[in-house]
Amino acid sequence: MKKAYQKEYEPAFTPLTVIHEASRCLLCYDAPCSKACPAGTHPAKFIRSVRFRNFKGAAETIRKNNALGSICARVCPTEKLCQKGCSRSGIDRPIEIGKIQRYVTDFEDAIGMAVLPKGEKNKGKVAIIGSGPAGLQAAATLTELGYDVTIFEKEEKFGGWLRYGIPEYRLPNEIVDKEIARIEKMGVTFVNNKEITDLEVLKKDYKAILLAVGASYGKMLPLFKDNEKVSLAVDVLANIKEHNGEVEVPNNVLIIGGGDVAMDVATSLKLLGAKTVTVVAREQVFEFPASKKEYKDAHDNDVSIIDGYTPIEVNGNEVTFKHVELDATLKIKADKIIVAIGQMSKLEVFDTITSNRGIVDTNKYQTNDKQVFAAGDIIKGDKIVVAAVKYGKEAAYAIDEYLGGKR
Repeated sequence: MKKAYQKEYEPAFTPLTVIHEASRCLLCYDAPCSKACPAGTHPAKFIRSVRFRNFKGAAETIRKNNALGSICARVCPTEKLCQKGCSRSGIDRPIEIGKIQRYVTDFEDAIGMAVLPKGEKNKGKVAIIGSGPAGLQAAATLTELGYDVTIFEKEEKFGGWLRYGIPEYRLPNEIVDKEIARIEKMGVTFVNNKEITDLEVLKKDYKAILLAVGASYGKMLPLFKDNEKVSLAVDVLANIKEHNGEVEVPNNVLIIGGGDVAMDVATSLKLLGAKTVTVVAREQVFEFPASKKEYKDAHDNDVSIIDGYTPIEVNGNEVTFKHVELDATLKIKADKIIVAIGQMSKLEVFDTITSNRGIVDTNKYQTNDKQVFAAGDIIKGDKIVVAAVKYGKEAAYAIDEYLGGKR
């Protein structure tokens, strides 16, 4: 079944509703919401600006702290971060910080604001491998610090997981394009269709290199290997985004996994017309790794979610599951089986860099090769966009310090 793809599933604030929401803010001193933002976007400050109708000031606060402000406004798990720290929670409910940020960054775009300054390029050349969130933020920060930055991307289009992994209903590609255009206007050079495998070549021309290749490859359970009925979630999401939702969708789909990617695939397929989508996760519902918002979106779109079962046998398109605690089994037959149990990187091409199980060993973002740094999903830490922004920014400062910069 084929169906038109829906854009921006979450409705935006209007001028009236954004002011109303901002007016609920308690204007906390030493605000906990700002302390809880990994990227240092400073919600308390930009909400205060919105409350007093200073939308330009709000946009400047967001953009100077987070080059990917429009993206984070849409995909950040705010209920686990800034909104979790909101003092208003003790009265009724937290401020909808993400939606306020989205309104402000949309306003910024609508009036053509240019907050990010053009770089001077007087401190030497730095190369970044990968154009995902960590690479993009690092490029913006390094450019502000005065470096001549080039991003190398192996794919035709830039954005990494932002473009190829997050569904259009959560993050339209036009938003990714606009964020990249802002960074490009700062003076960053973007090179596509260029897979880097030899760091020594880059080291001759660049003072420092940042690895930000991400974890874009899906993990496969041995039980499902070489099964023609089985696909990886990352491949399904990439195919949907590449074809703008114009893809054939099976009527009956089984998804294995309980994280955000599993929920993204499930909701995407339902929005595209799949009749029955069933998610089976090993985790029990109280420990689901998916955000509450992602879980709710899937639930609201009539996705069946079964918790506490792990696959033990597969016969073609029929999977047998066993409960992790109870003496119970479950059999499900589906037209298509999708595995969404996590992602990994392929770092073996960078054979001079020490890594373990897809994670690069770093000390303040610096690898065993002093000229090479790493950030994003390939280092230890959270695997969310706002964390990648934090890592990209901090890696940029680490590179500046290595090259003799002073902050």
